[in-house]
Amino acid sequence: MIVDSSPIHFSIRVADFGLDFSDIAAIRISVFQDEQGVDPALEFDGLDEAATHFLTYEGNRPIGTARVRFLDSRTAKLERVAVLADRRKYGIGRKIVETALEFLANKNISDLRIHAQISVVAFYQKLGFVTEGEPFDEAGIPHIKMSYKFPSS
Repeated sequence: MIVDSSPIHFSIRVADFGLDFSDIAAIRISVFQDEQGVDPALEFDGLDEAATHFLTYEGNRPIGTARVRFLDSRTAKLERVAVLADRRKYGIGRKIVETALEFLANKNISDLRIHAQISVVAFYQKLGFVTEGEPFDEAGIPHIKMSYKFPSS
């Protein structure tokens, strides 16, 4: 578990899917469905149970989440990175991604992929991701493929 020292105090941990999915779902519904209008059938795609989820709390309040899926033994995909609107700009999203990167580095992953919304490309670039290819539409929102290459061990 990671505890950060930003102006608000929050902790990040690997979620227990069975116990924590209602908290994960509440965050994703707020961010992706309510704010961005994503279709629930696209948001909840049947891949959650096999993924590793990260969950961020401020006290007992769930405020952020992300999931990682392993595509093969050396490649993973970071998805569903979400922070509640009233808790953005505190470094929570950055810390969630850094936590996922640390987790994956310990799993011998060499390549991490993401379909980033165009509006947050700079956020991911600051974390070491690079764009690949041209923008495309996903769930009615402009995205671009990005990747992160882990240093060779």
